[in-house]
Amino acid sequence: MTAYSQGMRVQLDTEKCQGHNRCYALAPELFDVDDYGTAVLLVEGDIPAELEDKARLAVANCPEYAITIEGESP
Repeated sequence: MTAYSQGMRVQLDTEKCQGHNRCYALAPELFDVDDYGTAVLLVEGDIPAELEDKARLAVANCPEYAITIEGESP
């Protein structure tokens, strides 16, 4: 990665989150749950390389499409 490239970043739209908590079950290193059952993103900025697969798994399993990935090459 160069100084000008951006790593993978996860975005969470809490307005879409319905509290299924699949993200937390699959990637507790990246997500937590608040007192109302809504997902909370634990990592700000670039996702560590060793957690990128878990981030993709959380995105693929969110029934509300509340989680997206930015900065990943196609």
